[in-house]
Amino acid sequence: MQLTLEFGGGLELLCDSVKIHNVDVSPDNEVDKLTMKDLLVWVRANLIKERPEMFMKDDSVRPGVLVLVNDCDWELSGELDTPLEDKDVVVFISTLHGG
Repeated sequence: MQLTLEFGGGLELLCDSVKIHNVDVSPDNEVDKLTMKDLLVWVRANLIKERPEMFMKDDSVRPGVLVLVNDCDWELSGELDTPLEDKDVVVFISTLHGG
């Protein structure tokens, strides 16, 4: 499944300072449906190069990370259970900034 992943608000620093990633992710379950939960596991294993605790807490993103799936807040579409389709765009933006 081809997806575009975008990291902003400082999260790109966890991915070798690359903001946009065009990736091919295959579902690991028998149903052949990819969910945000599956994608987060894949991102942690394949894209996050350092300090994964800054991106994820337990099985989800840390509080303060805004997640958009095709420009829609994932809280409106089921969060971890949000189904993903080919060519979806998933954006992760940190809303926490030092000062």
